[in-house]
This record gives sequence, C-alpha cells and structure tokens, in this order.
Amino acid sequence: MNKRETLLTQSPFRLMFKLCTPAIVGMVIIALYSFMDGVFAGQMIGKEAMAAVSIAYPWTFCNNGVATLIGIGSASVLSRAIGQKDKDTVDGIMGNLMVNVFLFSMVIMVLGTVFAKPLLSLSGASGEILDLAVRYLRVVLLGSFFVNFAQSANMVLRGEGRMHIAMGIMIIGAILNILLDPIMILAFGSRGIEGAAVATVFSQLITAGLTLYYFKKKSEVVRIGRLRIEKRIEKAVLSVGISAMMFQVLTLVQQTLLYRMAFHYGGDVQGILMGATLRIQAFSFIPLWGMAQGLQPVVGTNYGAKAYDRVQKVIRVFLLGVTALGLIFWIPVMLFPEPILGLFIRNREIVASGVTNFRIFYSVFPLYGAMIMTVTFFQSIGHGKIAGSLVLLRQIILFVPMMLLLPRAFGLEAVWCTIPLVEGIVIPLGMIILYLSCRRLPVPAPVSS
Repeated sequence: MNKRETLLTQSPFRLMFKLCTPAIVGMVIIALYSFMDGVFAGQMIGKEAMAAVSIAYPWTFCNNGVATLIGIGSASVLSRAIGQKDKDTVDGIMGNLMVNVFLFSMVIMVLGTVFAKPLLSLSGASGEILDLAVRYLRVVLLGSFFVNFAQSANMVLRGEGRMHIAMGIMIIGAILNILLDPIMILAFGSRGIEGAAVATVFSQLITAGLTLYYFKKKSEVVRIGRLRIEKRIEKAVLSVGISAMMFQVLTLVQQTLLYRMAFHYGGDVQGILMGATLRIQAFSFIPLWGMAQGLQPVVGTNYGAKAYDRVQKVIRVFLLGVTALGLIFWIPVMLFPEPILGLFIRNREIVASGVTNFRIFYSVFPLYGAMIMTVTFFQSIGHGKIAGSLVLLRQIILFVPMMLLLPRAFGLEAVWCTIPLVEGIVIPLGMIILYLSCRRLPVPAPVSS
C-alpha cells in the first residue's frame, strides 16, 4: 500500500500513532538544540548565561518563522497535491523551497547580526546578561540557512508521510549537538557562550547536509529539480504558510514583552525565572507541534481527495490524543515544579520563590493541544486566513494590551497570569470555529484510489 492509500484508508487511530510518534520524537529533538544550550549554559557557565540564552531564544523565532512559512506552506501544498495526483506541483516543491530559504535566511542573518544588541535590549535585559545574549545570538544567526533548510525540508518530508526518515535525520543532529555542547563550552573557555552557539550551528549544518542528500538521492516522490520560484506554488505556499509564520514571529513579540515586564516589575530574579519558565514551556510545547505535523498530511491528503467524512473523524481522534499528550507534560510540572526549574537555575532560593507563578503560568497547558490542532487543521485545508486570525487574536490583539495594563493595576503577579487569561478566551473560541467549520464540510464523498 503506497503512502497516499495509507492516508486515505487506514483508521485514524492507527494513523495517529504511526505518524505522530516519529513526528513528536523529531520535533522534540529539534527543541533539544536550544533547550540543551540553556541547560549546559546554566550548569557550566552560570544563571546569567542561562538567562542570556533564554532571552536570545525568542529572536531565533525569526528563523523558525521562515522555516514554518516555507515548510508548513510547502507541506500543505504537497499533501493536497498527492491527494489530487498533481505531479507538476509535487515536482516543483523543493526547487521553490530552496530559493525561498536562501533569500529569507540571508536577510535574517545580516540584519540579526548587525542589530543584535538593540533588538535584545527590547527584552529589558542589561549588563552581563545582555552582553552574553548578544554574543550567543550573533553566532547562532550565522547558521540561518542551515537551520531554515533543515527544518522546512523536514516539514516537507513529513508532508510526504516519511515520518521515520524525518525523525532519524533530526536525531543525528540533536545527538551531535548534545555531545558538542559541553565540549565546545569548555574549549572556548571564557567565551563558553559562543561555544554553545557553535555546537548548535555545526549540528544544524550536518542536519541540512543529510536532508539535502535525501532529496537529491533517496526520495521516491519529491526531488530537488530546477531552483526557481514557481509562481503558482509560491502563492499557495504563502497563503498557508503566513499563518504558521505568524505563530512563530508573534511568539517573539509575546516573549519579548513577557521578559520586559518581568525585568521591570521583578528585576533580574524574575527575568531569570521567566527565562527558565519559557524554556520549559517551549520544550513541552514541541511534542504538541509534532502531533500537529502528524495531523497535517492526513487532513491535507483526505481533503484533497474530497474524503470529508474522514477529515471529520481524523480531527476528533487527534484532538483526544493531543489533550492526553498535554496532560503528560502538565502533571509533572504541577507535582514537581522545583526540580524542573532546578534544571536551569542552581540557586534554590530563586527556584523556591518562583514555584507558585510557574504553576500559574503553566496552568492552561492541557488546552494548548486543541489550539494547535485547530490552527493546523485550517492550514492543512488551505484556509490560512482563519488560522492567521486566531493567531493574531491570541498573540497580539488580546495579549499586548492585557500585558501592558494588568501589571500596572495588579503588579508582578499579573505578568504571570496574563497568558492563562488570554488562552482561556481564545482556545474555546477556536474550538467553536473548528466545530462549525467541520459541520459545513460538503456531504461525504467516496474516496478515489
């Protein structure tokens, strides 16, 4: 049975486990790059270095935004083209992707390295923390092309249904990064923060090379052809990918404002606690994204084949699965917050002072899976405007004014409570829109083989 037939006929439960397990592992592995940089920096250099890596991390969302813009958009177009048996579109995907990756990456690398200090200053950091963050970010951004190609092409691999290959490539890069992190930190001595960044860039280079080899030599469906922008493909990629990019780039705005308010209302201690909290949340968020990557080819292929009844069944099954996955991460945080925060912060007094706010911030995490699945569903069927509207409402329209106003009235605690308040409004709204959209899908049609 070929990949298309599998996506169109296999039970949703089997597809969820078959596609999501390697996708989750692969996405967790991607997250390990920056997560382990933070752990090693905090344990081997100091809490200021951990805070510096954390503050620099949101600015890497510029690269993540490019990768998701091109990768999610290309994967959505690819899976629908596979469902429709549109070979011309399939053949043009990778050439279009590579040109986009090169152009966007060069812009980010140049602007990011030149303006690293003023950009990072927006977080409210200063002194040693700011200096370390600038040094780390400038090195990481030198690898922009490698990380953007590796991640966006990996999304195409998953859109093709090759979850195990996508996972395997990412595992190699992550293991290399984990091995190199302590070695490079020690080798660079007083400039250990640069050593952590070099380990990340080198690992991304190897991952990009392996990905390129797969599409040049091994892929049976998607190959790298002529390197050019295909106008027809480009329009479809951007219409879907923009909402995915917005999620990443607006997370940069969201986290920068969180850092700024934490430093403003609580000084370096609250800034350090916010850094550790956001790193933990970001890492636990990634498996949910991995499950969404498993959902995307199933929904896209079935929607392209007009199997609308299966689209409805698939989204119901995946919503249950992603909620269960969210609980797996939420329960340990609620039960063992101190040792989890202690992964990043060695000072026990600082950890103890942040436990309550850490729990409050993390309280709505089990609902995040439903939000991600809703956004991914609309991206998968080509309705990027709905996905983009939900992202904009969540991360800018509600969040920014609430974050600016509530701490003025209620102080530091409001900085930690704003995210749960926003999610409590947006996620139920998104679920209502998803339910109504599924109800409006056309009458079930037979699947063509």
